[in-house]
Amino acid sequence: MPHLSVVAPIFREELTLRELYRRLRDSLSTISPDFEIIFVSDGGGDRSWDIIRELATADARVKGVKFTRNFGQHFAISAGLDVCAGDWVVVMDGDLQDRPEVIPELYTKAQQGYDVVFVSRMERPEAAIYRLAAGVFYKIFKLLANTDYDPAHGNFSIISRHVVEQYRTMGETLRFYGGIVDWLGFQRTNIQAKHGSRYAGNPGYTLRKRLLLAYHIILAHSDRPLHFSIAFGLFISLLSGGTGMWMIMRSLFVQQYSVEGWTSLIVSIFFMGGIILMVLGIMGVYIGKIFNETKGRPLYVVQEKVGFSAGGGDKTDESPAFEKLVLVR
Repeated sequence: MPHLSVVAPIFREELTLRELYRRLRDSLSTISPDFEIIFVSDGGGDRSWDIIRELATADARVKGVKFTRNFGQHFAISAGLDVCAGDWVVVMDGDLQDRPEVIPELYTKAQQGYDVVFVSRMERPEAAIYRLAAGVFYKIFKLLANTDYDPAHGNFSIISRHVVEQYRTMGETLRFYGGIVDWLGFQRTNIQAKHGSRYAGNPGYTLRKRLLLAYHIILAHSDRPLHFSIAFGLFISLLSGGTGMWMIMRSLFVQQYSVEGWTSLIVSIFFMGGIILMVLGIMGVYIGKIFNETKGRPLYVVQEKVGFSAGGGDKTDESPAFEKLVLVR
């Protein structure tokens, strides 16, 4: 069993993989020669998987898992955590914005008695408009999900074997690595490190994908939108009741009542109709998510894997337990 594992989801990183491997190898070797690097190919249609196979052939410490299609970054992280064997596991992105040179500092901090250590990203190279949008999202996320998740944290972290085992028990189909680790509640801390620049290629996360991720994260970690819809409905009811009482009192004591125009009436009807449809929509989304959970489909489907039988008699890829994890879960 290796002492240290690295899990990196890969999506269209054919220009980055060899440099990522080189820098990971050099950084991990300063900690221990007993490590493994697990690349999870999350579709993409480029030569990433061919390069992973080449690296695994040249170095038995490199292992690869290939999805049948693009399932998403957080599903790729889950796949890597399902098959990793290290006492400590580093999770990081595969585009070198998470710098491998930070791993020794992560490991050293974890040895001080922490099960989870995240990297707080400093000097991020994103555009100001993106940082502003991300800040707004995380404020909404904290409000709706009732969590203090730090927006400076990405996926770059190190977790203990105990955390990995508990993470594997989380079977929900809405995956958010940082949120699940935060929910598990293990002793955690963070270090600060400079955020790297993308080595090559274009980002895999488009604006649309980021918005969808934000949408799914909120649904996965909170039922507060339902509570807010109840509170808003109650507020509208009280407001309407107060207006009705004022009209009754005006009719009884002021002896003056005039029929208002149709514009305000129609606007009110359409406004309330929109609120009702919105609340029903929120409920429908949650019911839809329940429906998806009850299907019992696997989180991901593995087409191919490489490196798990190489070196030290490791037969992970031939193990029935492994097949159950990646194909039937």
